[in-house]
Amino acid sequence: MDAIRLAIVDDHQVVINGLVAMLSDVPGISIICTATDGNALLEHLQEAQPDVILLDIQMPGCSGIDLCKLVLRQHKNIKIIAFSSFDDSHYVKQMLRNGASGYVLKNADQQTLLKAIRAVADGQEYIDEPIKNLLLRESIGGQRRSMYEIPLTKREKEILKLIAEEHSNQEIADKLFLSLRTVETHRFNLTQKLEAKNTAALVKEAIKRGLIE
Repeated sequence: MDAIRLAIVDDHQVVINGLVAMLSDVPGISIICTATDGNALLEHLQEAQPDVILLDIQMPGCSGIDLCKLVLRQHKNIKIIAFSSFDDSHYVKQMLRNGASGYVLKNADQQTLLKAIRAVADGQEYIDEPIKNLLLRESIGGQRRSMYEIPLTKREKEILKLIAEEHSNQEIADKLFLSLRTVETHRFNLTQKLEAKNTAALVKEAIKRGLIE
């Protein structure tokens, strides 16, 4: 059987290095490319296509959620596994809706990761056990929300208000005594939860849903 050709996409080189160290010596797995952003991945795909892509969700420029849809539109035979630190069903559903075949948390061990890679390469879907349990709890608990009920954390609400007041990421970081990276992460979460492409759309949607006045 031919080795599974794997691509790894994450905006943190240290994460890529860790995955390469974990998987490079595994029989039946061949890492054919790595990339730190969507543009680099798309360039690689012009040269050679992997069987499976491990794809981070949060990246600069084009997010993993949007990149998933873009890649599968151009390369229908590639299988994508979301590889994320986000254990929020909202992100899981968005990735699956955009065509991902799997969703694995970044704290997964080697055995889980290999199981996911082999499953999706074989045409199956693979959802990490903690994510399965989360979706099951939501289903059993009847936590189905209407389109206007978006669960935001207290910090996300604070940052959303400051965004609406036209503060920059750096100004928000200074005001809330947070790192710029933390603010960027919260802003990304907000745009994904509200399905907004830019700041204007984010504020408009937040007002529409009654999240800010």
